[in-house]
Amino acid sequence: MRERLSRLPVTMNVLTTAKRAAILAALCEGSSVRATARIVRVSRTTVLKLLVEVGKLCAIYQDHTLRNLPAKRLEIDELWAFVGAKARRATQPGHGDIWTFTAIDPDSKLLVSWLVGNRTPEAAGEFMRDVASRLANRVQVTTDGHHMYLTAVTQAFHFDVDYAMLVKRYGQAVGDDTKYSPPVCVGADKTWVSGKPARAFVSTSYVERSNLTVRMQSRRYTRLTNAFSKKVENHAHAFALFAMHYNYCRVHQTLTKQVGGIHTTPAMAAGVTDRVWRVEDIISLLDPARLLQ
Repeated sequence: MRERLSRLPVTMNVLTTAKRAAILAALCEGSSVRATARIVRVSRTTVLKLLVEVGKLCAIYQDHTLRNLPAKRLEIDELWAFVGAKARRATQPGHGDIWTFTAIDPDSKLLVSWLVGNRTPEAAGEFMRDVASRLANRVQVTTDGHHMYLTAVTQAFHFDVDYAMLVKRYGQAVGDDTKYSPPVCVGADKTWVSGKPARAFVSTSYVERSNLTVRMQSRRYTRLTNAFSKKVENHAHAFALFAMHYNYCRVHQTLTKQVGGIHTTPAMAAGVTDRVWRVEDIISLLDPARLLQ
């Protein structure tokens, strides 16, 4: 009986900080909710409840702290996923394709802002207004060639921006093993939109590499998997947790080399914090007194 009781899932009201840290660490390293529950020996409900609580606070904390940023350049892109089912098979309200808009500073690698929603001009406009509100100075912005950005960027920055588009040309992959392969980029054109963007910095390479990091580190974004989100709210909470871990906890190799081997995160490079955070520091946000410090 004692052995059986020791194997029962741990409930939220008796979770230790170490258990919570283990859960969040597993989620941030690409484990699914069910896999995390098995690894840490807690219930799936416990994992989801902690994800929701911490995800909300991560979003609040970053909304509060990622302000007056000294970024000089930004790269903008959007990342596809789905909730419940892909659009062509969705039968329930809230299910279908979901997009995550992201903005990254190529110099500090900081994930400046994000928005989980539909791929519409309205969502793009809301996202770009949020991006503009977080900056301390004029920046150069690069987006892909999607037409929704033309209005969203210029209206958000009131034309006080050096803006260019990187318009890529795609061709279909050829071969026997290309069933699940995306179209292949066969060229790109740098298109001026406003201001005086430096042509050498018209690129979306960093934000596209960031998208790959998202897919590798957040299970809900992995392609060809059954670990997709079942609720759009949980999808947003999971990305907020990823962004917090990426910005504050994850040491970036390139940034570390630039400062002579001192471990450096994107938040440190952007001047938002002066140290590398641990997962336990994220858990401390559950303390209301700590949240808005």
